[in-house]
Amino acid sequence: MALPVRDQLRYWGIALVATALVLWFLGDVLLPFVLGGAIAYFLDPAADRLERAGCSRPLATAIISVLGVLIFVVLALLVIPTLISQAVELINIAPKLFHDLQTFLTERFPSLVEPDSTLRQSLDSLGETIRSKGGELLNTVLSSAVSIVNLVLVFVIAPVVAVYLLLDWDNMIAGLDELLPRDHAPVIRQLAKEIDKTLSSFVRGMGTVCLILGTYYAVALMLIGLQFGLVVGFVAGVLTFIPYVGALVGGALAIGLALFQFWGEWWWIVIVAVIFQVGQLAEGNYLTPKLVGKSVGLHPVWLILALSVFGSVFGFVGMLVAVPVAAALGVLARFGMAQYRESRLYMGITDQDDD
Repeated sequence: MALPVRDQLRYWGIALVATALVLWFLGDVLLPFVLGGAIAYFLDPAADRLERAGCSRPLATAIISVLGVLIFVVLALLVIPTLISQAVELINIAPKLFHDLQTFLTERFPSLVEPDSTLRQSLDSLGETIRSKGGELLNTVLSSAVSIVNLVLVFVIAPVVAVYLLLDWDNMIAGLDELLPRDHAPVIRQLAKEIDKTLSSFVRGMGTVCLILGTYYAVALMLIGLQFGLVVGFVAGVLTFIPYVGALVGGALAIGLALFQFWGEWWWIVIVAVIFQVGQLAEGNYLTPKLVGKSVGLHPVWLILALSVFGSVFGFVGMLVAVPVAAALGVLARFGMAQYRESRLYMGITDQDDD
């Protein structure tokens, strides 16, 4: 006989509060483990494909691990140092860009930038503000969130955790299945499948889209000689998970930089705009439908809210778990609405009266 609903809610509520407290107090400690779990989840389909091709699970894990190490070495030696140097240089050069903008406005529209005008004062201070705050933000990120100790923990423990979890992923899923309450196991399995489908479509699919578009934008902008092309491509790729935002922000930043760099050579500015237009067309017509699908179940506003709330409450770890939690809550909400529409609370007793 199943426990009464009130008792079940009490036990699940206690488990939820305990989980929140663990994230609150041990967020920094759990970061490498959560990140390792996310990596293992992302790579599990690749391991399954290698197993279907005839590899054992240990061999599949070893192949993926070697490839991962090679990719990390290439990024650490070639991409990451350039990305950081370009970001720092962009922050430092921001005052000069705003000074050039002020000069342009002064020459073209002298009445708008009179010495005592609000616009001129804003332009004078905006560049220095961006440099100071941007540098401060970059230093904060590098010193607090990724301090030397945390950096070592993340880059040493997270890959090790990912390898072990990837090796034992199927066994862990089977073990969790054995722990499910027997009365509710079928419903929980169905909900878990829907959550996994939503997560796999969004995390794996959208992550791949972001990587492809970010690489495309960065390589294309660097090939035409745009300064800070790698940073612009990185920003556009990261923001691609929000529809249209990645292309709009990256395009505006790239075109703004192109205006300063290629002033008078309008064809280069047009080429920058075409690069982002091609990327947007490829994303909307091929990449997103092919890799993500049309029905993911994660509305962008809901996702941004989850990232904001969990990030502010639990820090960076909260941002990592925000997407799975948002997916789970979305699936549970749809399940609850379906149950409500079939309940007497929604249907009433009209059918009974007709009988």
